[in-house]
Amino acid sequence: MLKASYTPYTLHFKVPSGTSRGILTDKETYLVRVWDDADPDPDRFGVGECALFRGLGADDRPEYESVLQQVCREIDRYDTLDLAAWSSIRFGVETALLDWRHGGRRVVYPSDFADGQRGITINGLIWMGDKRTMAARIEEKLAAGFSCIKLKIGAIDFDDECDLLAFIRRRYPREVIELRVDANGAFAPDRALEYLKRLSDYDLHSIEQPIRAGQWEAMARLCETSPLPIALDEELIGVNGAAEKRALLETVAPQYVVLKPSLVGGFTGTQEWIDAARVAGAGWWITSALESNVGLNAIAQFTATLPVEMPQGLGTGALYTNNIPSPLEQVGEQLLYNPAREWDFSGLSWR
Repeated sequence: MLKASYTPYTLHFKVPSGTSRGILTDKETYLVRVWDDADPDPDRFGVGECALFRGLGADDRPEYESVLQQVCREIDRYDTLDLAAWSSIRFGVETALLDWRHGGRRVVYPSDFADGQRGITINGLIWMGDKRTMAARIEEKLAAGFSCIKLKIGAIDFDDECDLLAFIRRRYPREVIELRVDANGAFAPDRALEYLKRLSDYDLHSIEQPIRAGQWEAMARLCETSPLPIALDEELIGVNGAAEKRALLETVAPQYVVLKPSLVGGFTGTQEWIDAARVAGAGWWITSALESNVGLNAIAQFTATLPVEMPQGLGTGALYTNNIPSPLEQVGEQLLYNPAREWDFSGLSWR
């Protein structure tokens, strides 16, 4: 019979990281383990990450851990459980089950990426910070060879943020460096278009979530009039079911959607968004959401099976001092999986 257990795990940032939800020094998460108690091989088990995101995930509720406990108790009938409202639990359990079904070797989606034969091009992420710190981080990413850089904006003076974008553009045209920005809903709806017009001077690829989520009509007007392509991010969180997803995309008509599997319904929900985006004529890319290497690995392996052509947002593996040791490697703007390296789950105590 199929069994499951879990363990809480707290990730510690190497450097406090600025987000729209403040400065993060730690990140709570949960790891889940799946195995068959009749299997003679005790080393055959699947592992996934229920990557709860406090303050952002629609499943950040007091009963979260009790729901996870129940899912583990009923893992043998997982297909009958409704986890649409528990995105990160769905993501973690989907990962663990896929891993177990593929032999318990952390191969969630077999591909040439998981075989170590191909990398995934990723963007270089510049976290929010003061102007001097962000400028230094930009220099680091440029020196590392990234061809796509994403800046978090909305936390410091807007003129200073424009200066940083101008600094990059003076050195590198759009043909050399692609620039994306993520406002995390920082702009007021009545001033957002003014900001977007100024940002368009810097030949940006796109801007993510210029105004806060939940304002469909205001966002629709922006998408229609903006000189910059708009990508929906937080807007997708908590939108469940194929019909509701289609309704959002039909109403807002964004140019892109940014898909974070642990926040938008696991791999099942992500695929629904991809299908809806294709019908709506919207582009998309995949992004991690501060998961450990367990979750990042699953997202990368899923992404490697998709027809992606642009850089993906999968560069968060080096954020933590105590990340789970894994075969994931980042070389320049490439995320790689090195099968010669091993996973290490020693020291974990499963519940």
